[in-house]
Amino acid sequence: MGKPVHQLDRVVIRFAGDSGDGMQLAGDRFTSETAVFGNDLSTLPSFPAEIRAPAGTLPGVSSFQLHFADHDILTPGDAPDVLVVMNPAALRANLADLPRGGRLIVNIDEFTPRALAKVGYLEDPLADPMLTSYHVHQIPLTSLTKRALDGFPVSKKDADRAKNMFTLGLLSWLYSRPTESTLAYLESRFASRPEIMKANVAAFEAGWSFGETTEDFAVSYQVHPAPLPSGTYRRITGNTALAYGLVAASVRSGLPLFLGSYPITPASDILHELARAKRFGVYTFQAEDEIAGIGAALGASFGGALGVTTTSGPGVALKSETIGLAVALELPLVICDVQRGGPSTGLPTKTEQADLLQAMFGRNGEAPVPIVAPRSPADCFDVALEAVRIATTYRTPVILLSDGYLANGSEPWRIPASADLPDLRVAFATRPNHVGPDGQESFWPYLRDPETLARPWAVPGTPGLEHRIGGLEKADGIGTISYDPANHEHMVRTRAAKVAGIAASIPALEVDDPDGGASLLVLSWGSTYGPVAAATRRVRDAGGRVAHAHLRHLNPFPVNTGEVLAGYRRVLVPEMNTGQLALLVRARYLVDTVSYTKIAGVPFQVAELTHVISDNLGELPG
Repeated sequence: MGKPVHQLDRVVIRFAGDSGDGMQLAGDRFTSETAVFGNDLSTLPSFPAEIRAPAGTLPGVSSFQLHFADHDILTPGDAPDVLVVMNPAALRANLADLPRGGRLIVNIDEFTPRALAKVGYLEDPLADPMLTSYHVHQIPLTSLTKRALDGFPVSKKDADRAKNMFTLGLLSWLYSRPTESTLAYLESRFASRPEIMKANVAAFEAGWSFGETTEDFAVSYQVHPAPLPSGTYRRITGNTALAYGLVAASVRSGLPLFLGSYPITPASDILHELARAKRFGVYTFQAEDEIAGIGAALGASFGGALGVTTTSGPGVALKSETIGLAVALELPLVICDVQRGGPSTGLPTKTEQADLLQAMFGRNGEAPVPIVAPRSPADCFDVALEAVRIATTYRTPVILLSDGYLANGSEPWRIPASADLPDLRVAFATRPNHVGPDGQESFWPYLRDPETLARPWAVPGTPGLEHRIGGLEKADGIGTISYDPANHEHMVRTRAAKVAGIAASIPALEVDDPDGGASLLVLSWGSTYGPVAAATRRVRDAGGRVAHAHLRHLNPFPVNTGEVLAGYRRVLVPEMNTGQLALLVRARYLVDTVSYTKIAGVPFQVAELTHVISDNLGELPG
């Protein structure tokens, strides 16, 4: 008879090891199996900042956390229920996060005196009585893998590498995951090296069998699928969703997509993904630097394409002059800023929300730019479409603020039908638009649409539409160079009015206040949505009355933002910076917001926000 199977409603697993231990691959495959099974899920990969950190050291620890459940979830979990560590460095870096009573799976083969000394252990931590507060499984994962592959025509190094597949097989058994997708993946990935493919399959199956037969695990567990709206789903990361959204926007607008980009963590995957989309008319250009990347993208926009550039905070600083040029030229351009810890190189593999003020004001002169921000990995798809809509409709550069948490995290995404996507078709200027006193027709490049204030977009080479644009101020309408003070003020205010007018085309700010009458409003933006929404749920479950509103559009704000904020006694703004949105809200609406900030390179935890919300509720009268 098989071992008993216990039902759980949710599990958080963290795989941790050296950057060469394959923890990201093991976590990714476990996530794919979980997505196939139908659970709701959220992930949080964590990468070393150093490209080649010394093996077995704390800077070289890589981890992958997955939260999966039989119900709707919003975050990758505050702490793991199960921690898998492949070496002493992984144990030292992650043990403090494992709650008492949690399950700890340890690869004891790597706990050698030399490996312990590398991370400062004077004695074997596995002999520490403190570990009795955990369910500890000391398993020789490396030697079990090598034993399973004895006789396979693979090197000792390749056999050692397969321990992540043995571990994946064990965890797949422990939590009743399907195996077909992983076996198919291994067969596809190593199709050109059948001996490596067979060895990894054998390691995976050996790990599954070990779980089934060992006395170390008395039971296995199952988490039922989550009830999700009907449709076709796939697991998607934020960077992939953003790339797909840009491709969809290109198709729906009828414009060829041109990406001018320079590789930078954590935005590079967008470039990699779009480079595979040539069949959709996508052109990718890996430039020699950030300035060349955005310059080429802006040139593509001038030529009638959908110009896009991708970067992170340091790259935005380098691109700022060309963003200002795009403001003056009044051409559509999408700048995707996948934020990371700063300043300077900062924490390149960690997350932050500290580029908001740079996006708002990081240019010389009065150069307002629309700003949008996705709230989850899947939402990156929709926000990419929205950024393109704004850019092409209003002839303006748009900054899209994602971050490392969204970029690398993943969740289920219901694939939309093409017919449900917005119509983004663009009407180029095709004929002269001005008749002079002498009856002569001509083309004025700054003659504006009365509703959007957008200037006409004329493809160079269109007969009769010869015109000149550039960074020097232009005369209203006719577009000749102008140094007239009154004209300059008019053009500056007109460009600002155009951006402000975008508010008329965006949805009103919605408030989640199911019981009504809440005195505290929690205002979130970007990736803080998940932990804030989960924390407000907990507070409500405990009897607290709290409202939640989330901003997707950060410039301009929705037209009813001031009205919403004025309806509450206190407004709490959690941010992964030092209070940038709170600063903007105070300045714009004269609301004395309470700022709660965190700049540790990791997302908010639901528990900490629950305490902060509860404390703020307790300070309010009544």
